[in-house]
Amino acid sequence: MILIADSGSTKTSWYFSKGENHSEYISTGGINPFFRTTKDIIEELEKDLIPKIDSNILDIYFYGAGIINEEKGEVVQLALKKLFPSAKIEVKSDLLAAARATLGNKKGIACILGTGSNSCLYDGEKIIEHISPLGFILGDEGSGAVLGRKLVADYLKGIMPENLIVKFKNKFPINYAGFLESVYKKERPNKFLARFTPFLYENINDVYCSKLVENSFDSFVGRNVKQYTDFAGLEINFIGSVAYYFKQQLQIILNNSNLKLGKIVKEPLQGLAEFHKKI
Repeated sequence: MILIADSGSTKTSWYFSKGENHSEYISTGGINPFFRTTKDIIEELEKDLIPKIDSNILDIYFYGAGIINEEKGEVVQLALKKLFPSAKIEVKSDLLAAARATLGNKKGIACILGTGSNSCLYDGEKIIEHISPLGFILGDEGSGAVLGRKLVADYLKGIMPENLIVKFKNKFPINYAGFLESVYKKERPNKFLARFTPFLYENINDVYCSKLVENSFDSFVGRNVKQYTDFAGLEINFIGSVAYYFKQQLQIILNNSNLKLGKIVKEPLQGLAEFHKKI
């Protein structure tokens, strides 16, 4: 029996399989070790996960945001070990999840475009090169947070076309002070900014919106993808809602640089299930 998790800060998606003919998908709260402790992870999973699965799990593969080193991985590892003492447990980053889910055992470039962005060069087994995403202030090009940041800035400065300003104001009746407080004083401004990204999707046929998205993707490719060794000859794959919903704009930018597009997948869990079934 196998248990696979794909975890972010707000949600964890679990794949539980007893074999070829029995598999389930379960959702629990996010398990990011930057915001959670081993104790509260145990308490939540005892309530929301354990009653729904067979406790006799043999293998657990946990992939998550915030797993940036052994110390952060240990926060999750200890919780899972407490709940599943007999299981073999592997705790890895969401970036390795993106690589395994899209590339399997092939060499290539794997990218995440969601609330944040990230990327790596994968040799078919492990990550061998990584360009730091730097977060939405210094980097995270192409992410929902950066798309939202650009959109909100253009709205507040009056750069956005007038017809879109009217639509934006009706959809988001937030005053000037409210925007600044949410960005500069409240917690998780990246998530606040990312919530405006669907507005771009709803109005993607407007040249302003399509160009904003394309320019941000172009920046992501130039500042991340093109920094990897032999990038021009490798397949470039994407995980995440931003990549998935703006796949047409992503294809345009890759075509402009004669780059090879691989898979674009909204979530990695199905690809991870297939990857681990083959091991």
